[in-house]
Amino acid sequence: MTTGSAARALLIEVTIPVYNEEKVLAANVRGLHSYLTAHLPHRFVITIADNASTDGTLAIAHRLREELPSIRVVHLDRKGRGLALRHVWCGSDADVVAYMDADLSTGLDAFLPLITPLVAGDGDLAIGSRLALGAAVVRGPKREIISRAYNLLLRTVLAARFSDAQCGFKAGQAEVIRALLADVEDNAWFFDTELLILAQRRGLRICEVPVTWVDDSDSRVEIVRTALADLRGVARLRRARSRRRPSSAGQDRPAMPGLWHQARAELMTPEQHR
Repeated sequence: MTTGSAARALLIEVTIPVYNEEKVLAANVRGLHSYLTAHLPHRFVITIADNASTDGTLAIAHRLREELPSIRVVHLDRKGRGLALRHVWCGSDADVVAYMDADLSTGLDAFLPLITPLVAGDGDLAIGSRLALGAAVVRGPKREIISRAYNLLLRTVLAARFSDAQCGFKAGQAEVIRALLADVEDNAWFFDTELLILAQRRGLRICEVPVTWVDDSDSRVEIVRTALADLRGVARLRRARSRRRPSSAGQDRPAMPGLWHQARAELMTPEQHR
């Protein structure tokens, strides 16, 4: 991505999309900020993207901005995780952009392995996976079945070669993300899937990181409505695929789970870029 002394100036932006998260926001943002301060060898900014919350979430976000350095707050007057990410990422001046859910269901120990291949230039996007070998997941059977069925559907209908489309723990090289966003239509929960499918179809390198993940019992996700919207999105991408030209050589590359092992073994510091 960059070499020499310039590597020390790398900026990582972590976006947290939030909707009515007043119960957990303060503690989790403080925990994330503490973790990044202690472990991340690059500059960072945490952007809290409020999606039209109706509780005290926005006020808490502003207090956190006053309390902690490197906190930014963005407010949108419409709901939509994809909308929030699009808004933040399109205007970001970071080198690597990432996002995670406000409940921090995904263990933070996976964050450095997530961004290391991006910083090293060995990957274009990186995703946390609850279904990859080495992941440790605690959740009920209903959500487990839905998740596995959805990802099986993506592999069957859209030829997806990544294992977990919807885990709220992803990152990408900022210029790559911005180039993809122009063609991503969805602004809600299908946003992740559409972004990854487009990346795969363009031959981009998608790295997978197995994560530790604990189900949030207070999740804001409306399962039935989200599932129906996802099915419509899958159908739309299927139609688009049937209309496009046959893939040229190098496209539809598989995800690269092996890069995680390398990243875990040698978490990259600025000096390692020399």
